[in-house]
Amino acid sequence: MTIADIDPLEFAKSDPATYSRLEETLLNSSGSVALHQRFRALFTLKSFKTDQAVDIIAKGFSDSSILFKHELAYVLGQMKNPHAIKDLVAVLSNTTEAPMVRHEAAEALGAISDTAALETLIRFKEDESRVVRETIELAIEKIQYDEKKRQGLISEDVSNSLYTSIDPAPPVTEQGQSVEELRKALMDASLPLFERYRAMFALRNRGDTDAVLALAEGLEDESALFRHEIAYVFGQMQHPASVPALVKSLSKTTEESMVRHECAEALGSIATPEVFPVLKQFSQDPERVVRESCIVGLDMYEYETSGAFQYADGLSS
Repeated sequence: MTIADIDPLEFAKSDPATYSRLEETLLNSSGSVALHQRFRALFTLKSFKTDQAVDIIAKGFSDSSILFKHELAYVLGQMKNPHAIKDLVAVLSNTTEAPMVRHEAAEALGAISDTAALETLIRFKEDESRVVRETIELAIEKIQYDEKKRQGLISEDVSNSLYTSIDPAPPVTEQGQSVEELRKALMDASLPLFERYRAMFALRNRGDTDAVLALAEGLEDESALFRHEIAYVFGQMQHPASVPALVKSLSKTTEESMVRHECAEALGSIATPEVFPVLKQFSQDPERVVRESCIVGLDMYEYETSGAFQYADGLSS
C-alpha cells in the first residue's frame, strides 16, 4: 500500500492528533476561534461517526451559545450513534436549558431512533414548552414508525430521496398525489403533526417551484416548530423561489428566533446574489441566535459560491 492508497477520512478517524486539533477548534480552547470555524470542525467530527467524536461534541453543551448547542444536538442525531443517547437525554432533561436546544436534543433522539430513548421522551410529553412538546410528539412517532419497519409491519420504501438527512418524519410515499393534495395535508391543522411533516418532506422531494410555493404557506402556520422546519427544508432544497418567503420571515423581528435562525441558514445555503446583503444586515440583529445564524449563513454563502468540496474543516494539520 502506498500513501496514495490511504483514505484521508479513515486515517483522520484513527489519528489522535486530528481529534485533539478538532476538539480545540470546536470548544474554542484558545478563546479566539471564529464561530464559523467551530461549525466546520463540528461537521468534520460528524463525518467520523465514532464514539470519540460524540464525546468531543458533547463537551460543547457547556457553551454559552444557544445556536451552537442546538447545532451540536442536531449533529449528534444525524450521526445516528447510540453512544450519544445519554448526552442527549441529559440535555432534554435539563429544564433550565433553552427550549431551542432541548427541542433539538429531542429531535436527535428521534433521529437515532433507539427505543431506549422512549422512556425519557414520554416523561417530557407534557413539557411546558410547546416547541419541546411538539418535537417529542414527532420523535416518539418516528421511533415507533421505525420500530414497526424493523419488525416488518410497515413495508414503505422511503430510500429514494435525494437528501441524506435523517428527517423527523418519512415522506409520504403514495404514488399519484398532486402538489395540491400534499399542500392540503401540510396545512391541515387537524392532522397529527407527524402526518403533516410527511407531506412536508414529500413536497421537498418534489423539488419544483409549485412545491416551493406550497411549502411557503407553512411559514404562516401557528406552530413555530412547523415554521422552523419549513425553513430548514428550504435550505435543503436550495431553490431560488423560496428566497422571498425566507427573507420575509427573517426580516420579521416579531418572529421566533428559532424560525429566523433557520431562515438565515437556509438563505446562506441557497446563496443567490440578493441573499448576501440581507444576511449582512441581520448579522447585526439584537437577537444573538439570529446574529450568529447570519454569520454562519454568510460562511455557508461563501462555501456555496466557492466550489469547495464539502462544508467541513480540512483534515490536514
